[in-house]
Amino acid sequence: MIISGAALCFYTKILLEKEIEEELYSNKARIERILAKEGEFIDFESILQVKKVQHQEAEQLQDTLIYDPSQNEIELFRQLSGTKIINGTNYKITVRAMIIESEDILYAIVFTFFTIIFLAFIFLFYLNKSRNEKLWKPFFTNLTKIKNFSVRSDKPLQLVDSEVLEFHELHKELKILTSKIQTDYKNLKQFTEDVSHEMQTPLAIMQAKIDTVINDGEINETQFHQFSSLQSDISRLKQLNKKLILLAKIENDQFTTNEVISINKLINDTVLNFKELFSIDFLIEENATINVKMDFSLATVLCNNLLSNAVKHNFNNQSIDIKIFDRKLQVINAGEEMLSRPDQVFERFYKESRQKESTGLGLSIVKKICDYYHFVPTYSFETVHHSKKTRGRHIFQIDFSDYKD
Repeated sequence: MIISGAALCFYTKILLEKEIEEELYSNKARIERILAKEGEFIDFESILQVKKVQHQEAEQLQDTLIYDPSQNEIELFRQLSGTKIINGTNYKITVRAMIIESEDILYAIVFTFFTIIFLAFIFLFYLNKSRNEKLWKPFFTNLTKIKNFSVRSDKPLQLVDSEVLEFHELHKELKILTSKIQTDYKNLKQFTEDVSHEMQTPLAIMQAKIDTVINDGEINETQFHQFSSLQSDISRLKQLNKKLILLAKIENDQFTTNEVISINKLINDTVLNFKELFSIDFLIEENATINVKMDFSLATVLCNNLLSNAVKHNFNNQSIDIKIFDRKLQVINAGEEMLSRPDQVFERFYKESRQKESTGLGLSIVKKICDYYHFVPTYSFETVHHSKKTRGRHIFQIDFSDYKD
């Protein structure tokens, strides 16, 4: 646009200069005709001058500065002068045209050009914007629907159709794809539930038969230890199966019944139950009250798993500290050293110790419950120097600050 504007300015300037020169030659010729007819001409000092001269002079076309009494200032003129013999008399005829006026016209033309270009640009911009909004509106509407789409929903994905062929084909493929994903998800969900329930019955039967064999007393000591180990493995499998079912239910969003839960009360009730099972001191420090709206069974599992993890990995049966403050819950147990892979502590089947009875799913379930309700679980290790020995404390914290009802 700048190049075209400059070209227009240059071309217009040439045309104006040519027009001025043609006007000067035309005026000079007209004066010559008047002199030939009437023999005299009235001068206009700044524009037209006619005077008698003795000698012939060559015709000249040049720019000159002349005082213009009408403007009361010196102006730039284009001047054409030359001599002509008319009726036996030698006349010098000078005609002038003001260049400033032509430049004003030039500037007006250039300004008008750029103004039109600017207005055209604004018009095309808003026209293009309006067309694009109309064109892309179905796309962004469908994008929002896709973002809000859930495979757990029974309703198929409903997209707004578009006149654009490519968008129409995309919508068609997306509908087919999401429908297949929903079907696969339902089949996988049903398969997980079926397998988990089908496993429960055989495991229960196996455990019952082993209990019968042990209680009959017709086995030797070696067989008793073997059956006891087998019974322990079956119990672990049952526990593992129940936890996998729980994880599947959380992921499938099957916990929709929420109620206001007092974390303070739930922790105190859980501690009372644990005191009946373990000879460990639980020290509770409450400096705040935390109430959240969630499923009661998941809240119970959350507290149970945190305390159970602390008990299992507590060093020398030292006391377990529980702190409630600033919408945070901390469960602290003694330990010899920091975990080797603290970033993986909430992952499935991660086990730092070799305890056979541990499934490696307790803290993973804690993480799933926290993610489900937008809580933030973290792990840290605090070193403590005591009696010339370096010990430490494992700190598991749940931050309820980001919880939204």
